[in-house]
Amino acid sequence: MNFRVKAAGLVVLASAILTQQASAGDLPAVKVSASNNVMSCATPGRLMAFVKTRNEKLDAKFSEIASEYMRHGDELGLRWDYAFFQMLLETGNLKFGGDVKVSQNNFAGLGATGNGERGESFKDVPTGVRAHLEHLIMYTGEKVANPVAERTRKVQEWGVLTEWQKTIKGPLTFAQLAKKWAPPARKYAHEIEQVSENFSDGPCKAADPHPELVGAVHAGKAGAKEAAKAVPALGVAAAPVVDASSPGVELAKRANEVARAEGAAKRSALGAGGAAKATAADAKAAETKAAEAKADEGKAGDTKAKSYALLNAPKPEADPVVTAKPAETATPPATKVAAGAVAKGAKPGAVACKVFQASYGGAKTVIIKAVANDVTHYTVLDVNEGAELREADAYIAAYAPGGKQVGEFKTQNTALDKAFELCPEG
Repeated sequence: MNFRVKAAGLVVLASAILTQQASAGDLPAVKVSASNNVMSCATPGRLMAFVKTRNEKLDAKFSEIASEYMRHGDELGLRWDYAFFQMLLETGNLKFGGDVKVSQNNFAGLGATGNGERGESFKDVPTGVRAHLEHLIMYTGEKVANPVAERTRKVQEWGVLTEWQKTIKGPLTFAQLAKKWAPPARKYAHEIEQVSENFSDGPCKAADPHPELVGAVHAGKAGAKEAAKAVPALGVAAAPVVDASSPGVELAKRANEVARAEGAAKRSALGAGGAAKATAADAKAAETKAAEAKADEGKAGDTKAKSYALLNAPKPEADPVVTAKPAETATPPATKVAAGAVAKGAKPGAVACKVFQASYGGAKTVIIKAVANDVTHYTVLDVNEGAELREADAYIAAYAPGGKQVGEFKTQNTALDKAFELCPEG
């Protein structure tokens, strides 16, 4: 999470024009339904007036953020009004001030786990809003196809929430969400409710200062639907377009696909669980994607520096997830992404060593060294404290036969530095 502020006090609700206004501890369901609708007074105009009473120096780039919550929230079928209140709590009324910065457009602290870890960055406000709302709907158990946020992709791909979701009876509420979203913050649900009540007692009762914004959002939805009709559907194997300002989500996704296919064709004993099921056709498709990634590489710049890393990821329910960047798209060691290094004097295209990353979700990191097909593999493996040896041995037995542990480190970055020292590009 990022930065939260507490509301000045509890205000008694006395508005008759609200729908589904909940008391503290009894927040509404995350998804809308016939009996659970967005508050009728929650319009972009009123919400922005509310924000400005809490942040007089609001950055101009956030002037249409309420419209974006309405646009994307309606599309996803969410109580986006409460998502908006949660956003105000997470960002300190869009003042930020914690680890996450204004420039990141990260409105839910996605990937920001404290101790200076800033989390993800999104290219603009609409993308950041979409990332927040997709992360919310993921908690309900609904599958998010091609999520914007890398954090959402990881949690969903690993099934981190699966067991918890089985304990939820009926529609997931914001109160239940709060306990899992911010477990250390015991008053998190109550604080969201306080923000809601402050809005209900103020701008919610007043006339909408900009009623035209609602019409603009609806018109935008209609326009988007028409535009979608003219765009052909992308096949599964289609390569995504990488925006120069994107956080590298698509690049990371593509790298994972390449790693899995490459693992089946070239290193059957090393790679993510299930990689052995890949076919030669998968490997060929991966090579094509690697070539496309190289063409896009110049666009992505520094934003992809951590896109392949499984940093601060929750503990997976099954096997560790392994990512690797193929030699064809190698980047300088300074970026700390998995890459293959070419040995001096070797034949063109020959790979002497590669660096991989895998995670059991722990905070400590070890390096596993193994040799397969005359290529030395260095795996930077996140392990849990107290289980370092057991998890390292389990990884070696499953993915790196004959391998050995060559170092233990307190942080992943330190381990990555050492891995690239052992396997420099040159």
